Amino acid sequence: MAVQGRRRNAADGKSREIAAHAVPGAAAQPAVSEELLMQAAIKAFVEKGFHGTSMRDIAARAGTSVSHSYYYFPSKQQLLWQIVSRITQELQESLGKADREAGPDPAARLAAIVRAHVLLHTQRQDESFIGNSELRSLRAEDRPKFIEMRDRVSAIFKGVINDGIEQGVFTCPEPVEVTLAVITMCTAIAGWYRPDGPVSPQVMANRYAAIALRMAGYRGAA
Repeated sequence: MAVQGRRRNAADGKSREIAAHAVPGAAAQPAVSEELLMQAAIKAFVEKGFHGTSMRDIAARAGTSVSHSYYYFPSKQQLLWQIVSRITQELQESLGKADREAGPDPAARLAAIVRAHVLLHTQRQDESFIGNSELRSLRAEDRPKFIEMRDRVSAIFKGVINDGIEQGVFTCPEPVEVTLAVITMCTAIAGWYRPDGPVSPQVMANRYAAIALRMAGYRGAA
């Protein structure tokens, strides 16, 4: 009972804090969540760009007031950071899982991480597009953190391709350039892929895996 009482008190306190952010005299606002506001911001940033979007735009898309939006996110910059850091962290985790589960063969590992990269960028296309296009819009203090996260993603590709070269599985003479080219190829898909097009995400992922293996100089079957 005491635990339930504390939970009710915490909920009541949060409700009062939300109410404190309401515009005086305005009608009661519908309940919104942090995730709903993030999804509204994602759509707005894709359609209008970060600098072309205001917190008022985001609040309107979420069906709430600007004051309620500020309860969850104190600034538009904070919203952007949440979006790009979350999708980049999920990408790193997805690639790491694909690499581990592919086994020891570098060719299988490269194909697996390319598929994982393409699938995330086609299935979470809007967030991926923002993460790839709005680096310049991050706050100066957030850019180094974001670049460090992206470097960890790049390191997964670099490690797999270098392992393949050391084992004689890959024969490309320019591993640094090939690594960058493969990452760039996979990343760019978020900017042009169309879910209603003729190629499914899985088929596209398989095609990109085969292309990446050829770029790395793999002579076996893709």
